[in-house]
Amino acid sequence: MASHRRPKPASRTRVTVLTATAAAAVALSAQAANAAPAKPSKPTSVKDAKAQVDALYTQAEQATEKYDAANEKLKSLQTEAGTLQDQVARQQAHLNTLRDSLGSIAASQYRTGGIDPSLQLFLSSNPDTYLDQASALDQVSSIQSSALQQLQDAKRTLDQERAQATAKLTELESTRTELGNRKTEAKNKLSQAQAILNSLTAAQRAQISQDDARANRSTGRAPLGGKAASGRAAAAYAYAQSKKGKSYVYGASGPNTFDCSGLTSWAYRQAGVTIPRTAAEQANAGTRIYSQSQLAVGDLVIFYGDHHHVGLYAGDGMVLHAPKPGTVVRYEAISDMPFQFGVRI
Repeated sequence: MASHRRPKPASRTRVTVLTATAAAAVALSAQAANAAPAKPSKPTSVKDAKAQVDALYTQAEQATEKYDAANEKLKSLQTEAGTLQDQVARQQAHLNTLRDSLGSIAASQYRTGGIDPSLQLFLSSNPDTYLDQASALDQVSSIQSSALQQLQDAKRTLDQERAQATAKLTELESTRTELGNRKTEAKNKLSQAQAILNSLTAAQRAQISQDDARANRSTGRAPLGGKAASGRAAAAYAYAQSKKGKSYVYGASGPNTFDCSGLTSWAYRQAGVTIPRTAAEQANAGTRIYSQSQLAVGDLVIFYGDHHHVGLYAGDGMVLHAPKPGTVVRYEAISDMPFQFGVRI
């Protein structure tokens, strides 16, 4: 037979221990979140240094894409919050007008309604005039009832709009915080990459600089041939080509500096087509193409599993893109990065 005895309540000591444990866990989580970024290990060779730096640049680009997304959201929220605040102001003015009108009706009734209606008729020297006034009073009462309903409806609408505006402003503030966090994260990754480079010998740094310079100089060798996906894709690609050699800057979207999605969104915007700002959003902006052999010039090319990098297909197995900090807009082989799919706009 099952027991129906009530379970014993937790002792005060046990509750205290659990509370202290939870508090300690929260404190440790907060410390971990606010801790300074871990220092990268000292590279053992130029190859190792380049691998570490490239990994940090990838992380910086991921943070940058999230920064870009937060920045776009911030702009949208600012517009929405401003619209809601305007609506609240207009509704408050409407409510004030209704209140003033209702106050005038109430004052008028008070002045004329101090004596019982039957007694007013009995005492009236002109019964016909009184009856006209009584009829008008009934109308005023009906108007007052209608005004009260309008006032209640207006108050309800105002409360709803205030709640919406408050929620939007809260979201706006949260997005501002996210924006700052992502900017700090990207800067930290770039600082760590620079620290690795600074730890190398002069000869090793020179070797890496020469490799980067050689890659940047390749911007002059355009791929041969290739049909564009459409007229707008051809135009977007031509605009992107005009920016070869321009520097990569995180969060930049032209016209003289770019990050990866800043270049592609700018190029298509010049061609009269608006696409989302970030690589992850651009991955869903059109028809996906999973076979590299079916790519056409001007198609977006999405890289990495989290879709944090994008470029424009340039033909001949090449992509035109803004690669990473320290580089410029240039051509590069698609095979140099983990290709995911193309997107035809």
